[in-house]
Amino acid sequence: MRGSIHLVGIGGVGMSALAQAYLDAGYAVSGADRSLHADGRRTPVLEALSAEGVHLFPDDGSGIGVGTDRLVVSTAIEDTNPDLAAARARGIPVVHRAAALSELLSARKLVAVAGTCGKSTVTAILGHVLVECGFDPLVVNGAQVVGWDANGTRVGSVRNGAGEYAVAEVDESDKSLTAFHPYAAIVTNASADHYSKEEMDSVFDEFIRDIPGPVIDGRDPSGKRHSCRFIHEAEDALGVFPMPGAHNRANARLALAMAIALGADPAKAAAALATFPGVERRLQRVGSVLCGDQEVAVYDDYAHNPEKLHAMWTTLAESYPRGVAAVWRPHGYGPLRKMLEPLAAAFRGVMRPQDALVLLPVYDAGGTADRSVNSDALAALLGDAPGTVKLVSGLEEAEEYLRARADAFGAIVTAGARDPGLPVLARRLAGKER
Repeated sequence: MRGSIHLVGIGGVGMSALAQAYLDAGYAVSGADRSLHADGRRTPVLEALSAEGVHLFPDDGSGIGVGTDRLVVSTAIEDTNPDLAAARARGIPVVHRAAALSELLSARKLVAVAGTCGKSTVTAILGHVLVECGFDPLVVNGAQVVGWDANGTRVGSVRNGAGEYAVAEVDESDKSLTAFHPYAAIVTNASADHYSKEEMDSVFDEFIRDIPGPVIDGRDPSGKRHSCRFIHEAEDALGVFPMPGAHNRANARLALAMAIALGADPAKAAAALATFPGVERRLQRVGSVLCGDQEVAVYDDYAHNPEKLHAMWTTLAESYPRGVAAVWRPHGYGPLRKMLEPLAAAFRGVMRPQDALVLLPVYDAGGTADRSVNSDALAALLGDAPGTVKLVSGLEEAEEYLRARADAFGAIVTAGARDPGLPVLARRLAGKER
């Protein structure tokens, strides 16, 4: 056993992936999560970690013991967190998630995937292509890849591999991507989200400046600045790709270009794209609802900013002229406040008269957030939007509303980050989970 690691917020997408990577590397792992305070229910991710021997605790400091060698936190963890206070009182070293992951991957040639949108999908595609081309990479992603969870017995955002390369999604939201020192990198795109577009471009420019290996920059589609030959080779080789939408073909092109740049055979890499199994919560078709002789498709998606919501909705609208009903929850008060006008513009731009937007309240993760803005502010800006905008109090009311009107639509999609109830709602609507 290499040491004992305790992770705060272990149920989140980033921390759960890090926990799985630590387990694969031979560490003892424990963790705390706020969700364990409420009713004791465990998400499938927490169940998988528990089954692998991870000790889970409420986020109250009780998980910090004399045997804890290190505490790992993310930027989202507030300074008053009980686990953090307990670790400091015991003199236990505290490490940021990005620094911990960077250290864990330091023995490999790291291919880092950054960008405002699409990085989880690109990371997953690149990992799959490299596997099919014989590279056997270690992959640490921000979303679960279909089939990587070994039938629910591990966290499906991590693939353990023995090859020389590691592929990892790195985060720009708190600029923690600067903790990594990659051999190669992909930048998918840059847009205003956590920061202005200008600041994002500056962050990404600085990130890739001294990278020794290939750089595939989606902000530069002509390839004039970085790895021009590989971008054009990928364009020529790109064939069948199973995920719908122009944005996903763009994601596949970036991943294919990097695979070729790392030495993969272009034809074999392109063929691997056709077998890509998909990413959990990335326009994932969960099933369908049968309304008389009308089948209504049910999807689940992680879309939480204007660009991602636009890509999600336009892709579905192309396939479902009858109408799209989206249940969406803002993932934080701060992001909603910052993106209020762009979100309203995005929804007005994609909605059609036959569409419906069901707005849930902001996902409240606790802490000292400024709660002076909520989804009603967005609804007020959408009074002139085509289609129907419906404010609901929670997931149960959203489900009741959709079940009563499902036959009016061609597709229903649950969308948003952070809230574990959204994919559960999608599966319940599709009759796959109660």
